[in-house]
Amino acid sequence: MGIKTFNPYTPSRRAMTQLDNAEITKSTPEKSLTVSLNKTAGRNNQGKITVRHHGGGSRRKYRIIDFKRNKVDVPATVKSIEYDPNRTANIALICYADGEKSYIIAPNGLKVGDVLMNGENAEVKVGNCLPLSAIPVGTEIHNIELYPGKGGQLVRAAGNTAQLMAKEGKYATLRLPSGEMRLVPIVCRATIGTVGNVEHGLVNIGKAGRKRNMGIRPTVRGSVMNPNDHPHGGGEGRAPVGRSGPCTPWGKPALGLKTRKKNKKSNKMIIRRRDGKNMK
Repeated sequence: MGIKTFNPYTPSRRAMTQLDNAEITKSTPEKSLTVSLNKTAGRNNQGKITVRHHGGGSRRKYRIIDFKRNKVDVPATVKSIEYDPNRTANIALICYADGEKSYIIAPNGLKVGDVLMNGENAEVKVGNCLPLSAIPVGTEIHNIELYPGKGGQLVRAAGNTAQLMAKEGKYATLRLPSGEMRLVPIVCRATIGTVGNVEHGLVNIGKAGRKRNMGIRPTVRGSVMNPNDHPHGGGEGRAPVGRSGPCTPWGKPALGLKTRKKNKKSNKMIIRRRDGKNMK
């Protein structure tokens, strides 16, 4: 995939870039694998905003993705690579030998016509899904389960990849995209390869309207609000925040505050945090 630039016939067009979508082979989704997506605009059942900056945006259908890949030892052929408005990665439509169709996250390098397989006996090649016990050490993987049978939860965004560093006893050691080293049960499954659409992060949005099409509403700075709306608000002219550090609208520290519980059950599974420090 490449990135397209445009002639600057408007100021916003000058900086705007877009993916050329060269690997997309089908423009309409498989109808049987889509469901309607209800929008809440960030509001709860009382109509009060509970998540800010949500609302509007283009209509979209949700594509049902098979994160479990639990159809074992049945070959599947890749029918198309498609765009998914609900995630940064592209998706692949696969058709199993028995006629069942499903969507999977499209790894980098997957092409129409490729044959995929799930299960312990599958070959170690891009797009195949295997338990960590059957994957060689050093392999790059994505769509990783945290709990056996629950389906992939880790490493699903465009361009991301994790590496299998070691296998010992009941656990495998993974290096995640953040740099965190983590233990995962060795019976959990993962898909071989890197998540596709690797240039997604290089796209320049270019104008506010494009963000609105994504369902993201404007963000107002706290320093231009009134004191009753934000801790940074008030004062004559441009004023400093008036506190020891920046705060959220609810008075909590905004930068650097660790929110992970110290007694969280899964702490013992983290060998090294993403900041390079070992867990205590």
